[in-house]
Amino acid sequence: MILLQNISFGFPGGNLLFNHTNLTIQSHTKSALVGSNGMGKSTLLKMIAGEIQPLSGNVNIQGDIFYVPQMFGNFNHLTLAECLKIDQKLYALEKITSGEVDEIYFEILNDDWDIEERSRHALEYWGLGNFELTQKLEGLSGGQKTKAFLAGIQISQPDIIILDEPTNHLDLEGRKLLYDLIEKTDVTFVIVSHDRTLLNLVDTIFELSSQGITAYGGNYNFYAEQKEVEDEALYHDIHAKERALKKAKEKERETLERKQKLDARGKGKQEKSGVARIMMNTLRNNAEKNTSKLKSIHAEKISGISDELRDLRSSVRNADQMKVNFNDSNLHSGKNLVTAENINFSYGNQELWKEDLDLEIRSGDRITIKGENGSGKTTLIKLLLGEIEPSKGEISRAEFNSIYIDQEYSLINNASSLYDFVQTFNDSAMQESEVKTLLSRFLFGKDTWDKKCGVLSGGERLRLLLCGLSISNKAPDMIILDEPTNNLDLQNVEILTNSIKDYHGTLLVISHDEVFLEDIGIDRELALS
Repeated sequence: MILLQNISFGFPGGNLLFNHTNLTIQSHTKSALVGSNGMGKSTLLKMIAGEIQPLSGNVNIQGDIFYVPQMFGNFNHLTLAECLKIDQKLYALEKITSGEVDEIYFEILNDDWDIEERSRHALEYWGLGNFELTQKLEGLSGGQKTKAFLAGIQISQPDIIILDEPTNHLDLEGRKLLYDLIEKTDVTFVIVSHDRTLLNLVDTIFELSSQGITAYGGNYNFYAEQKEVEDEALYHDIHAKERALKKAKEKERETLERKQKLDARGKGKQEKSGVARIMMNTLRNNAEKNTSKLKSIHAEKISGISDELRDLRSSVRNADQMKVNFNDSNLHSGKNLVTAENINFSYGNQELWKEDLDLEIRSGDRITIKGENGSGKTTLIKLLLGEIEPSKGEISRAEFNSIYIDQEYSLINNASSLYDFVQTFNDSAMQESEVKTLLSRFLFGKDTWDKKCGVLSGGERLRLLLCGLSISNKAPDMIILDEPTNNLDLQNVEILTNSIKDYHGTLLVISHDEVFLEDIGIDRELALS
């Protein structure tokens, strides 16, 4: 069981991420944490895993924990055995089997006699059977590092498993192995992920927001349905509040107009009846006070409704307003853009693909390129764009303009300011005020326009790039996306999906996110081996 009671936490110089927050996760349940970037999902996982401590409050954990982090840079200097925290047991086993009888080795091993066999089996399960436990992590790819840590689950056999974006670097086969492990393992899982297939394997979604933690009893599809219901209710409340505000303003105007007419009529009667000047001044002052009081009453009511309306509008999710309205490509649908015949690429004397590739790409195609980690997906993209040439076969290319968006969004100049970067897309001489309005629409307020792009998170880099594409007067003929949903939260995946769905040019996508591929209408698959 996981129990967080009245926890508070914040980083130095920043606002509190959690303030007297509570969370209860029952044993043998599968839960996921969702929420926008910056809400503290990874921080909460680290707190549960004991990596960091809250500023106040209590964290109570019942059971052994195994934690798979999102980033592995801090582990590169360690061996696989050290990363998986089995190096001491393996050393003790080696000493015992070589004849050492010191009691300390038996205490360390703790009767775990099959630790070496279990470790080897786990590595083989994850496709790492050719790696030794003495291999350092720095020699592994991102996907292999993830698989190595996931192997630790089967080795350690913990009560609680903490996973932070576990599918980010996994190929399709690795994802299937992970899904199978989660479905068949009867322990407590706590997961942070944007992988909707994985999120549909859990039985509880916890949403982190500025209002705290809200539990939704069901998988991600259930959560999404509930959010739609909440959004509909929110829009209904907004429309009702807008009507109330309009009615309050009309009531104020009608009341003040009626008061002014009554005052004018009364003043006329008083003048005709010869009321003394001093009495007239007293009556006028009283009328002015009454008018001022009426204005104050109505202003207070209007201000209250306006504040409520502003709060409601601030709760609206931003995915719809950040949709890119792509202009149509100038290329007619079906035009042959790239033809490749019997191509391959060699690293040294080793050809990348077992069989030479033949392919055609026509304008309007929506193609996904699939393959295991190391199968040459990114290399193929570079060949198709003419950045490198094949070592075998021929490629012919028509004239077309393209944009290549990799998972790091490296198209963005880190040294540039946000405003200067989006101006590089301004091919139609859009006015400065219009550019800044678009920046604001993509959630970049005026206090960020002079910021350097290098400080932006993955989700912010996506929004900035989409903002630039919105400014451009000409849509690219081809968009290439290389693992675009890695490092994005669910809201930013939704923003990207909504933008790409209405794009009518040619689309090449490298992605293991099956739901994303389905949502953007992929119609062809190119498998590499």
